[in-house]
Amino acid sequence: MAKSSIAAIDWLTVLIFILLIGFGWGNIYSSSFNEETASFTNLSLPYVKQGLFIILSVVLVIIILSIEAKFYERFASVIYVISLVSLLGLFVFGKEISGARSWYNFGSFGLQPSEFAKAATALALAKFLSDLQTNIKRLNDQLKAFLIIILPALIIIPQPDPGSALVYAAFFFPLYREGLSAMYLIIGASATLLFVVTLLFGPIWVVSIALFIILLVFLKNRKLKPKFATYITTGFAIMVFSFSVNYIFNNIFEQRHRDRFNIVLGKEVDAKGIGYNTNQSEIAIGSGSWLGKGWKEGTQTKGGFVPEQHTDYIFSTVGEEWGFIGSTIIVLLFITLLLRLLHLAERQKNQFSRIYGYSVVGILFIHFTVNIGMVTGLLPTVGIPLPFFSYGGSGLWGFAILLFIFIKLDSNRVNEW
Repeated sequence: MAKSSIAAIDWLTVLIFILLIGFGWGNIYSSSFNEETASFTNLSLPYVKQGLFIILSVVLVIIILSIEAKFYERFASVIYVISLVSLLGLFVFGKEISGARSWYNFGSFGLQPSEFAKAATALALAKFLSDLQTNIKRLNDQLKAFLIIILPALIIIPQPDPGSALVYAAFFFPLYREGLSAMYLIIGASATLLFVVTLLFGPIWVVSIALFIILLVFLKNRKLKPKFATYITTGFAIMVFSFSVNYIFNNIFEQRHRDRFNIVLGKEVDAKGIGYNTNQSEIAIGSGSWLGKGWKEGTQTKGGFVPEQHTDYIFSTVGEEWGFIGSTIIVLLFITLLLRLLHLAERQKNQFSRIYGYSVVGILFIHFTVNIGMVTGLLPTVGIPLPFFSYGGSGLWGFAILLFIFIKLDSNRVNEW
């Protein structure tokens, strides 16, 4: 890289990245450390493997930053197609791990293509909306954009890996920034709320209350001559959706997902079964109090009470060993990163870079909020890792690629396109 390119890199973002992966490795080390098997050369140990993944991610970052920024726009569609092919190939060549066929196996290492498909989809969406001068307010263009987003998610769901598929909801963030009607977000949020409320109280109560509210709104606005058909359509849609919730929940969701929803909603208490991980995670975080028990001193962590704690539940180690203060620092680091990336996205002169930047923010935000909510028992367990923190080479490399492509695009913003 030329000196001018190095100087143009946003080093604050790079610093936050380094802090997060460094602190993440320290907690992986603590959560998987065993005095009897301690070694820095044994690749079967999670912290040794993660150290190797971090070293390789540095090499990957250097390669990403060395490539001309225009490459990512020019070949976005090709990268996207390759990612779709890699996802489809799992059904033939993939290895089943924990009931999901989401990995390619290479000896003692595995590669999860869904982690890389996020960056590929972000590139493809940015390419479609910018290179083709698309007006996202046109229905035809909206459908094409939705198809770009939905295709990889539809391939990932039957693996089954609903957690990774859920992340694709993040792409509504850049679409909204580019002019997509807020009505889509309102409908999505309303449907989610309606789904949860129906599970809690049943469709009859929910439909009755909803129709009563619609009637009140109609009567209040009758002097404005509201369109009666709109209210009828809304009421009918709510009725159909509410009465279909139980069918969706019981026939489309897997039993483990139903159990996790029921536990979060308070309909079941299963501290020793499906809710064991979350329950132990809450105990670990709560036991950390204000300042924590100290690095490698967490009793829940050392006792192995939280299964696979170094992966999706790594934040419980932070809560137990570093306490409320340490947990707050990590949360603030993530918030600072997201706000910084938003700032970088808004200062882009090129639409492709801006859209890609907002996609990065959306993906990291979904991962961060869902993982923290999952570990603290606020959300069902869906298997979403904490960016730069959770153990795993595919996850770390996927996030590094996602982030540093944008850092490269941002460093090139002063040049003409």
